[in-house]
Amino acid sequence: MPVTAEADVLVVGGGSAGLSAAVAAARNGADVVLLERFSYLGGLATGGLIILLLTMDDGAGRQAVAGLCQEIVDRMAARDAVYHPPRSEWNNPDPQLVERYSQWGLVWGSPSPEEHRVRYSVAFEPHEFIFAADQMLKEAGVRMLYQTWACEPIVEDGTIQALVVQNKSGRQAIAAKTFIDATGDGDVFAAAGEPFELERVHPWLWFEMANVGDVTPGRGLFFHTPGGGRVLVPWGGEARVSRKIDATDPAEVSQALVDCREMVMNEAARLRASVPGFENATVSLIADQLGVTESRRLQGEYVMTRDDLDQPFDDVIARTGHWTKYDCVYNIPYRSLLPRAVNNLLVAGRCISVDHRVHHATKEIPPCMATGEAAGTAAALAVKSGTPVKAVDVTALQTRLRDQGAILA
Repeated sequence: MPVTAEADVLVVGGGSAGLSAAVAAARNGADVVLLERFSYLGGLATGGLIILLLTMDDGAGRQAVAGLCQEIVDRMAARDAVYHPPRSEWNNPDPQLVERYSQWGLVWGSPSPEEHRVRYSVAFEPHEFIFAADQMLKEAGVRMLYQTWACEPIVEDGTIQALVVQNKSGRQAIAAKTFIDATGDGDVFAAAGEPFELERVHPWLWFEMANVGDVTPGRGLFFHTPGGGRVLVPWGGEARVSRKIDATDPAEVSQALVDCREMVMNEAARLRASVPGFENATVSLIADQLGVTESRRLQGEYVMTRDDLDQPFDDVIARTGHWTKYDCVYNIPYRSLLPRAVNNLLVAGRCISVDHRVHHATKEIPPCMATGEAAGTAAALAVKSGTPVKAVDVTALQTRLRDQGAILA
């Protein structure tokens, strides 16, 4: 099998975690290759139309996620492609403000209405996210390989020597010193034999409708979105998928795609027939990726549990609030990015080592970008020092992350 490329760091998956990992590794001096099976970056944040950054605060008015996530928000903001509350309104309980931002999908949770507060969450335009990500990777010198599938790692004595991939050029291998699994489904660590838990989930297809009249979003069935004249319909609106699927099973995913596209069209017809302002609306964009929230989760060096809420860790490398809860934070330890056996693999994004309850917070786009940035930075430090990722100087890693704008406390 031909080895067609070599790199210091090979990042697998170009979603929000993967693009952050690749940018961070390259900015820290590593030669980086990034693989992505689709033709664009962002994963569910773009192709899944989950165009809401939930959330970048701790639910008490303090920012919890910054770094590369804040940078991409700033880049999109410079092109008028985001909508979010100003800092002066964060944590404000004013019902009118809460209602305004709820109509954009920026306030969630189960408290009674009078207990809700304004959150630092961000609505954005997906194509602008892709453009900003492209520019960040280009500026950092990352080598991109789109339309390329990761197949399996070649592991010898606990070290991945190369990753077998498949694309239009056929089956080939890419060699690297350090690897980052940012596939969302944990494809690399699962193929390497690392332990994991697997969760079945309800699949969704988010979609947008255009030519919408003057409407007031309500009950979470549709939201305003940047650009005007369009609305975002999450989770299929009032439609509901009746079964859970294994998102790593191609047959189940394929059937879910067909069923969810039918559900989109039925929901669009219902909105046109029953909701004033939708009479002339059309489906303008359907997500091409299922809105899968969970599949494989690594069982790594440390598995975060619900008891870790608000707990400090000496090896914290990222933190996140909870998009449905107020005034709470998960500090994510470096050990939750580390598999148990393979010594040159890091994991980032929604498949890091946490339990099902913690996953509800860490699966969101901002924490995925934060763990991606940490993994990429750690990978570059490991390559530079010639050490396994488990031997990275965590204090040096934390210092570097803070210097890059990440929030660790």
